[in-house]
Amino acid sequence: MGPEALRVAGLKERLQAHAIDVHDLGNLSGPSNPWLPPVDGYRHLAEVAHWNRQVHEAVYASLARGHLPIMLGGDHCLGIGSVSAVARHCRAQGLKLRVLWLDAHADFNTSAITPSGNIHGMPVACLCGHGPAELVNIGDVVPAISPKVIRQVGIRSVDAGEKRFVHQQDLEVFDMRYIDEMGMRHAMELALATLDDKTHLHVSFDVDFLDPDIAPGVATTVPGGPTYREAQLCMEMIADTGRLASLDVVELNPAFDLRNKTAELAVDLIESLFGKSTLMRK
Repeated sequence: MGPEALRVAGLKERLQAHAIDVHDLGNLSGPSNPWLPPVDGYRHLAEVAHWNRQVHEAVYASLARGHLPIMLGGDHCLGIGSVSAVARHCRAQGLKLRVLWLDAHADFNTSAITPSGNIHGMPVACLCGHGPAELVNIGDVVPAISPKVIRQVGIRSVDAGEKRFVHQQDLEVFDMRYIDEMGMRHAMELALATLDDKTHLHVSFDVDFLDPDIAPGVATTVPGGPTYREAQLCMEMIADTGRLASLDVVELNPAFDLRNKTAELAVDLIESLFGKSTLMRK
């Protein structure tokens, strides 16, 4: 439902208006969600692994063709497949990787500390090598990425055990308190620091990054997120780097939306990632 809502909101047409050649490859196919309780700390592990293998191959194939892939989800567990594909591409091309994780949640749970067993609370941990073999082995290199390549922005909901693990792994997190105190501009300057022409910038945009007052169409709303202008500044500063090379857009749930409001906002922000601005800028 999420990808369809983004299509209805005009994602392809809005990007084409910026002279971007857009290919909509349609939806991947995979198993349905069985809605079962956790087994050994994971809900629906076999299904999640299947979907992530599909995403990994699709994103890697797109990068191999010289394209900029936009993966539309679905929940954020799909970031395991997309980011591992980007990491594989960077290894093959001799590129450095920077991952911006725009999210209300740290997504750094494991089966031992998760309160729910939902794997969409675990993708960053899995990418860093902390998770089941079915997920950490996607891409054939473990870990797929180092915590040092990740910058998390907008975080404001972290489980108790997860807080300790994030601290132990030394993730660089610009949470909402940091943004409140220092401002979105300063946070993004640090998150984007040291990018150069040998850096592949991947943005993993969870729509619940946004404050639920402006983006209600997500399953896990957390009050106190970035405002419309803060989010626009975030996207515009990413665009200004000229380094954006792949993108995830996940966790949009039209069942909770109001007249497709959240999908339309997401498309507006994606357009800013690709250079929309009030005035012409260099």
